[in-house]
Amino acid sequence: MRMTTGDDDLAHAAAAGDSEAFAALLARHYDGLFRLSFRLTGKRDAAEDLTQDICLGLPVKLQSFHGKARFTTWLYRVAVNAAHDRRRRDATRGKAAEGWGEWEINRRAAAADTAKGLDWLQTAMTALPQELRDTAALTMGDELTQAQAAEVLGISEGTVAWRLSEIRKRLRTLREEELSA
Repeated sequence: MRMTTGDDDLAHAAAAGDSEAFAALLARHYDGLFRLSFRLTGKRDAAEDLTQDICLGLPVKLQSFHGKARFTTWLYRVAVNAAHDRRRRDATRGKAAEGWGEWEINRRAAAADTAKGLDWLQTAMTALPQELRDTAALTMGDELTQAQAAEVLGISEGTVAWRLSEIRKRLRTLREEELSA
């Protein structure tokens, strides 16, 4: 029965909530809608996305179909408008991304520098004697105070202070040796 019903009648029924009418309209016009989307975008994946977006928004859009033009004319106008909206949205995103581009480049460079520094520190730490590594591990990043680290390690707070000084001295020497090499 639905195959003999005209597009206008199906569109009005679909706008009223008839899911079978909506399915019949899609079955009838999906391929043509996709072909038009492909011609509008020039890319298969973009055409698939555009066609999907149109189909998802179509139940609401059908409320504005009054039958003044043929259904296919109206549907293709919806498709053209959707393609224009997508182009505008993409252009806006592109402009916004351009503004953030330099910031993002700088952010990534800073993150890479931080990662490089952490990698260097991790490697350098393995060159330290175990007791210095233990002290550094407990006090790095303000995890524990010198007094707390002394308690954990069972040593005096003065010994922790000396070890931290020794760690800084050895790491500085190691860094200077690498830079002069």
